[in-house]
Amino acid sequence: MIIKDEIVIKVEYQDRIDKYISDHTDISRNDIKDIIKDYGVFVDETVEVRKPNFIVKPNHVIKITKKIVKDDYNLEPQNIPLDIVYEDEHIVVINKPSGMIVHPAPGNYDKSLVNALLYHFKNLSNLNGPIRPGIIHRIDKHTSGLLIVAKTNQAHRYFADLIKKHEVNREYLAIAKGVINNIIHIDVPIGRNPHDFQKMMVSKINSKNAYTDIYPIHNFDNKYTLVKCVLKTGRTHQIRVHLKYINHPVLGDDLYDQYLDEFRQRLHAYKLSFKHINGKDMEFIADCPKEFYENVPEIYKPN
Repeated sequence: MIIKDEIVIKVEYQDRIDKYISDHTDISRNDIKDIIKDYGVFVDETVEVRKPNFIVKPNHVIKITKKIVKDDYNLEPQNIPLDIVYEDEHIVVINKPSGMIVHPAPGNYDKSLVNALLYHFKNLSNLNGPIRPGIIHRIDKHTSGLLIVAKTNQAHRYFADLIKKHEVNREYLAIAKGVINNIIHIDVPIGRNPHDFQKMMVSKINSKNAYTDIYPIHNFDNKYTLVKCVLKTGRTHQIRVHLKYINHPVLGDDLYDQYLDEFRQRLHAYKLSFKHINGKDMEFIADCPKEFYENVPEIYKPN
């Protein structure tokens, strides 16, 4: 099922939200669970529903904003080259290019990381559903860098638990507008923007705690700063929202600041480290793509 436009439902009686929506639309309860999982259901504009057993009451207004693809959508393996940083019987570490979505979504039914994974790998975990084989975590379409892909359900459970407990160290490089001279520890919660559901925002209402540490690497020409961003949590658009909040938005981020070129935001997931399911401590580093530094006046370029 594809939801083309927002669906708004005024609640007349108390019930579970997944059941109420199913009873008043042609969306199945399983599909509703998927939409909720992707943060696409809201109550009274600002309450982001996170569980299908959320109780709605009379006069509540439900808004469904997320577009989904049915699990029985026919995913086609596609011979798309992948930058495989590491592979064993449990996982694959991929360096995803900017511009590639992680899994199919309305308007983007092919050329995703999942389409490429299905072509290159016979076995992938299935815990995240048929349209997300192997996918444990995601990065934005126009963010490049490292992702862990699970080959087995055992590995999927293990790494999903590590991520939940914040035991996967994730570090990013970004080009921020303006000059940052000191380390900045950002501890402000992030929630959905009630006026634009594509955006997140710093908010104390219906939000989750979010922590980002910003380390300046190089300042140049009083215009930009190359920074390292260390995530302590993994909220949607976290680095982009936090840098915007401190008035140093990510260069090229046309959602939260200004468009620069087709490469979009200069944000790269360059480092991953964790304790593997086999007990070994592992660390992976991926250099920024060359486009990261293109079209940026007087940009610092590391050797």
